[in-house]
Amino acid sequence: MASAQEESDRPESDRQGTGTAVADRPESERPVPRRLNSARGLGDRIFRYQLTATGVAVLAVMAGVGLFLLLRAGQALRARGFAFLTTAEWQPDVHNFGIAAVMTGTVLIALVAVSISMPLAVGTALFITDVAPPKLRRTLVTMVDLMAAVPSVVYGLWGLFFFQQHVIGLSRWLSTWFGWIPLFTVDGAQPGEPLASESVYTASTFVAGIVVALMVAPIQCSVMREVFSQAPAGEREGAYALGATRWGMIRAVVLPYGKGGIIGGTMLGLGRALGETIAVYLIISPVFVIQPHILQTGSNSVSSLIALHYGDASPFGMSALMAAGLTLFLLTLAVNFTASSVVARSRSGAESEA
Repeated sequence: MASAQEESDRPESDRQGTGTAVADRPESERPVPRRLNSARGLGDRIFRYQLTATGVAVLAVMAGVGLFLLLRAGQALRARGFAFLTTAEWQPDVHNFGIAAVMTGTVLIALVAVSISMPLAVGTALFITDVAPPKLRRTLVTMVDLMAAVPSVVYGLWGLFFFQQHVIGLSRWLSTWFGWIPLFTVDGAQPGEPLASESVYTASTFVAGIVVALMVAPIQCSVMREVFSQAPAGEREGAYALGATRWGMIRAVVLPYGKGGIIGGTMLGLGRALGETIAVYLIISPVFVIQPHILQTGSNSVSSLIALHYGDASPFGMSALMAAGLTLFLLTLAVNFTASSVVARSRSGAESEA
């Protein structure tokens, strides 16, 4: 009874709830929220400054490289102007040069490499993370990482002296049955003649692209493997509990979760393929015409052009080579920024269906 009497004696504002009572109080009587102390310790501040300095240093180095190339390429760019992008010849001493041919070869070699390396890397990463037993998994991870550490000159020598002679048959088959596609046309080929010369298929964009694909696949596989391994175990088990097969679980859980990793790894490999030098330089037969036929002998790339003419270039020729390097630098930046924007819009795990 005493408790009921005390409740009836309380002010109406207090009986309506704490929020209403606080709102009805005068400004001077309202409680003040306690301020949280967000001061960082010495270690946190040092760590933050180190990360900031590292990021600024990376940006500064990248800007310095671009500025250096721009300054060194200024003479050639002023002499040729927009014609530098549309001319296929390379005769800088007579002011007749451009990167139309070498840029076409660079893009074609990179596209051939990525079209082969991307499914190879995805399949290898999925096998390592979701199919292989633990003991074999460790061995495969070591082997893939070891392939990524092999120097490019070794890949180039292997492709030149061993692989090229074994891929000629595939090139002949593709040109025989798919030669009606301009990409697979080979000028001078004789598909119906078994004794025809095979030299029209050597030192081609196709051979160089396959070798570059084997070089970039380990890097792509490493990125994709790390992302696939982070797929939520609960969603994996949930897919199995609902009756999904292993492939069904991979399709519904792992692949949607790892979409960002697939895109990022593919674009990272594309950036590496665009700038590959020694392996391409050893394999291709340099030509300064726009060569869209990937199976035909003769190709070129910006990086191999620089490696070929760097030693004997005149001062103006060196400026032309720097202009070619600047174009490749900007193209690589564009690819990387595009990849970053695509990955940012498809965060891993955002579309998991399990």
